[in-house]
Amino acid sequence: MTQSPEPGPEDRKIITLARSARARNGVPEGAAVRDETGRTYVAGTVALASLRLSALRTAVAMAVASGATSLEAAAVVSAEEAPAEEDLAAVRELGGPGTPVFLAGPDGGLRSRVEAG
Repeated sequence: MTQSPEPGPEDRKIITLARSARARNGVPEGAAVRDETGRTYVAGTVALASLRLSALRTAVAMAVASGATSLEAAAVVSAEEAPAEEDLAAVRELGGPGTPVFLAGPDGGLRSRVEAG
């Protein structure tokens, strides 16, 4: 995990959206992704008996379902210390290995920035 310089305004926006999704829905994680056109997709953890998805994988699925062909960036707000490998794999598959993934704590403070690859 690498520490990052301060994220830019568009990156701060997806961190804020992810934090809001987490708080609004009372779920363990919130996530947001930005596609190649600048559209954002926001999601929380899905925890049904028949379906379990992390917030980040849900946000990636929403982007794909809406026609996104690539990702510019992703953010997840979680109490976890690092993004799960499955989450990074989903971002990598749509956005490529260099796609930045920002991890913020529940307070919205940036913990780290990693590349999906």
